[in-house]
Amino acid sequence: METTEMEQSMQWFVFFKDQLLLKKEYTTNGENKYGIPHGVTPPVTPVAGCKIHEVTLTGGKKVKACALGQPVPETEEWVMTGLRASYDYLPLADYQAAGKAFQILYWDSHSRFCPVCGTPMEQQTPIMKKCPECGNEMYPPVSTAIIVLIRKGKEILLVHARNFRGTFHGLVAGFLETGETLEQCVEREVMEETGLRVKNITYFGSQPWPYPSGLMVGFIADYESGEIKLQKKNRLRKTRTRKRTTTNETTLIHINQSACNRNL
Repeated sequence: METTEMEQSMQWFVFFKDQLLLKKEYTTNGENKYGIPHGVTPPVTPVAGCKIHEVTLTGGKKVKACALGQPVPETEEWVMTGLRASYDYLPLADYQAAGKAFQILYWDSHSRFCPVCGTPMEQQTPIMKKCPECGNEMYPPVSTAIIVLIRKGKEILLVHARNFRGTFHGLVAGFLETGETLEQCVEREVMEETGLRVKNITYFGSQPWPYPSGLMVGFIADYESGEIKLQKKNRLRKTRTRKRTTTNETTLIHINQSACNRNL
């Protein structure tokens, strides 16, 4: 049977844990570049019992995803890299697709048994499993987190968490708790982490955060009162302020993306 053009161009997102398989390619100038494997069959032979997932992306495009039991050794054709690190090598659309594929694989591996009665779950749709014993249904979870840029005049607040490497600084961030709004989460996280009160909390934007299954919601807020005071059990090591050289929105989103890369 002849394969269709769509089948030949099918992208394969192949993971070992959080390591993504990339195909080594070259530009017309002979420079290295990396891409997502594509084709009718998987780029590497999966082990027996490996589950192939069909993942539908925003816009309706379908891709394939699977998880390996061991990493693929680097060759002249293949290399594996962390999902976060792939942001530096892939077009944004491919990076986002890889994020969704990873979230589906993570959900699949963490929902094998019913949390209510312990019965093996059965896949009903690409994003739903159902317990054949008690009827409990499970869908890919999304953990919501906030990240906030705090302004005071021409300065913004940057923080350095204990798990940050080197001198990297980011923004205050944290997970939404039950029973609170996103704005309340911003107020609580800022107070817990820095001892400051903020006002004029304004929504900025959001993005999927597949580490492993989150949604990052960005805000901008103004300093209201208080002195910086880090608690002894606080995950922050230190804070610093930095003057803003511009209020251009593009600059602010770059700050958000950079901070997100380490905050959670």
